[in-house]
Amino acid sequence: MAYEKIRYEVAPSGVATVTLDDPETRNALGNQTLDELIAAFEAARDDGAARCVVLASSHEKVFSAGGNLDQFAADVALVHKHLGTERFPRLFRLIGELGKPTLCAAGGHVLAGALGLALACDLIVAKESAGFGTPEINVGLFPFMIMALIYRNVPRKKTNEMLLLGERMTAEEALDAGIVNRVVAAEEFDAAVADWSAKLAAKSPVMIRLGKDAMFRQMDMPFYDALEYLHHNLTLALSTEDAVEGVQAFFEKREPQWRGR
Repeated sequence: MAYEKIRYEVAPSGVATVTLDDPETRNALGNQTLDELIAAFEAARDDGAARCVVLASSHEKVFSAGGNLDQFAADVALVHKHLGTERFPRLFRLIGELGKPTLCAAGGHVLAGALGLALACDLIVAKESAGFGTPEINVGLFPFMIMALIYRNVPRKKTNEMLLLGERMTAEEALDAGIVNRVVAAEEFDAAVADWSAKLAAKSPVMIRLGKDAMFRQMDMPFYDALEYLHHNLTLALSTEDAVEGVQAFFEKREPQWRGR
């Protein structure tokens, strides 16, 4: 697929980078951008050379301003608006079922629908100048499409505050709320993203896939169902060559050589 709103590349290290690159709209998540994001994540999923995915932005101050408001207000049939916004849950599910770890590099403000996109990723590293928020209520909308992701990452009362007041929080406040994993200074940001992405890409790909699938699927299972499912996954993991190699490498005090099976 030819990309116009994003960039996609895979480094020799196995780190695939998806970069939002539509500065004129502050990386608004319109239909074309969402289609390109879906295509890029599908490409990373299907590429054996891609071991992890970094989601980044080329904009200096804004990761993404969220959904494209022009499309929400467009004079088109309601069914077409409904079909257009279906791209959000499709993308969120794709990231959750990717089978590869994802890292959001929040180098700028993460607002509205973009907060859902960031929270769909496994890890978030934020530049200390970045802001986070769900301002939809201030323009007569509500963050329906990302609500489920926020409630699964942020304590309930804090989520209520975010959704109902629509105020922006700092990166440090987002860290305290459990939205981001790490906040770093601007001069340390690229190195922090590179450090974590390299570590993710160096893990056993088969174990990452089994683990990622389990992380996503057990989240909303009843407790006993989750235990049974995870017990099955442990047995499956122990049948892999990488599990044997990892234990042997530990006892032999050497770096493991992953075979991906």
